[in-house]
Parts: sequence; structure tokens; C-alpha cells
Amino acid sequence: MKAILIKSPGNANQLYLGEYETPKPTPNEVLAKVRATALNRADILQREGKYPPPEGASPILGLEMSGEVVEVGEEVEKWNVGDKVFGLLPGDGYAEYAVIHQDMAMAVPDNLSMEEAAAIPEVFMTAFQAVHWLGKLQPGERILIHAGASGVGTAAIQLAREMQASDIIVTASQAKHNTCRGLGAHYTIDYKNQDFRDEIKKITDGEGVDVIIDFVAAPYFERNISVLRTDGRLIMLALLGGTHLEQFNLGNLLRKRIQILASTLRSRSRDYQIQLTKAFSEFAMARLQDGRLQPVIDQIVDWQEVKAAHQRMESNQNTGKIVLKISRS
Repeated sequence: MKAILIKSPGNANQLYLGEYETPKPTPNEVLAKVRATALNRADILQREGKYPPPEGASPILGLEMSGEVVEVGEEVEKWNVGDKVFGLLPGDGYAEYAVIHQDMAMAVPDNLSMEEAAAIPEVFMTAFQAVHWLGKLQPGERILIHAGASGVGTAAIQLAREMQASDIIVTASQAKHNTCRGLGAHYTIDYKNQDFRDEIKKITDGEGVDVIIDFVAAPYFERNISVLRTDGRLIMLALLGGTHLEQFNLGNLLRKRIQILASTLRSRSRDYQIQLTKAFSEFAMARLQDGRLQPVIDQIVDWQEVKAAHQRMESNQNTGKIVLKISRS
């Protein structure tokens, strides 16, 4: 099969369209003809040699896909050849074919295109894990979502809205504020020109927020703690700004009884991912069907334009997901 491969770790110019062995489904897996996949920050890190795939996973980039079932394992009961499915992958999305466990595949909603379906799994399930499973957001609580216009950010805004948060506050560049508000954000903060700590104190009359979803880490850590309410939860999903603090007063954590939870999704066990898929499906499928939840797509490009797509994400130009359409000659 054709697949996007990496010559050697480095910049986007290391990506090329080449040949790779077509995967074979195990008894509990289906083989899908991939119609679309989507970019994630993890793809860039893996391309640079900074984020190796989990043991046993395909070295091909791509953590999500939509496609049509072309072969089923002997123990598969949920799917038949021809079914349209989408779901989370440990890798192999940037390819003509991918295998997925039958319990991690979801049926593509009738109202969504293959490209729209491919933009859902990684960001929505990451956001669902963060906001619901880890953050335990409750109706009437306040949430701060950093990088609100990112793929995970746009999903988290919608999930928080559906979970009836009283105030959804996001940080994003000024040009992306209208998108965030259109999805349900009540307040938008320009992280380039405003200090989110000062703005949140104004917005909440000094009370702070209950949950924070963060990707920046060290540069935001102290300020995040300062704007959390008592019993607040800080959910850390990435380390984009750095890993080390020069100093921090740990007394603030104890005084406020703050919980700090850090998580990735790709390295989780298959059983965990299956349970997350099931919980997400129960919460989201009806909402995807009727449009209450919807993928936010920055652009759809042919997978032969993958270099430019990676460069667009690296320079933070995208709002929402960049989708790769798998074309066939």
C-alpha cells in the first residue's frame, strides 16, 4: 500500500509518499480502506524523533481515521465488509489501509462526511477524557481551556457546553476568538496581549475556575494554580512551553486542595482506550448526529500536500483540524 513515510527524523521535508506493507487484521480487528485522516501535534513530535510510537504500533504517522471495512477478523461480530467506520489509532492513519480493533471503531454518522468523521476521534476523545473523566466537570462549574482554537480546544469547548459549565473561558489569539465564541465560549482572552490571571480575576470577581485544561505547562503553571478555586483540578495534556519551574510555593496546592492530573492518550492500554471509546460514544454519538457536537475543520487537503499541512500546524495558523484526504491513483 501507499503511505506517508519519514526519511529520517527532522522537519516536514522528511515526509514522502512511499510503499509499505499492508497490515493484516488480527481475529478482533477489521481492516479499513482509509478515506481520510487528520493531523495532531503528536505527528509532528514523532516526525522529529521526539515521540516514538508505542511498542508494537505501526511506525506510520496518523492517530485517527475514517474509512470502509474491507476485511474482518474471524472473531469480529460488530462490523461487516462495506461498513463506514472511524476511530482512534496508535498509528497508521497516513496510509491507504489501517487496522482497528472492533471495539474502538465507531459508525460514521449519516450526516457527516468521511473527512468530517476523521477530524473527530483524537481531539474529541482527548478532550472528553480531560474534561469529563479527569476534570470531572460538573454543571454550574467554571472551566478555563488554554489553546481554545486548537483541535482539542474546540472539542473541549463544545463538551463543556454540553456538560452545562456556567462559564467557559478560553485563551487564544485574537483572530480566533469569534470561532471560540461560536462554539460556546463565554469569555475569550488574547494570550499574546493579556495576562489570563488578571482577566480571570476580573471575569470571576476573584473567585477563579474549577477546572483548567492546559497544554503549555511550565510557563503557565503558577498562574494556573493561582486562578483555581478550592478543590480545583488542573489537567495537563502537553508540555509545549517547557518542563521545569525555577521555583514554586507548594503551599498553594495544599491550601486549596488542588488536584493536578497529567495524561496522554496514545500510550494508554487498549482496554482503557476501548472503555473511553464506549463512554465517548454513549455521550457523543447522538449529539454528533443532530449537530450539537461538530468537528471544527481548518482545511481539507490531499495527502500529497502533507508537508505544507505539517508546516501550517507548526506555525499555529490552523483553527481546528487539518484533514488529509487519502487520494488513490
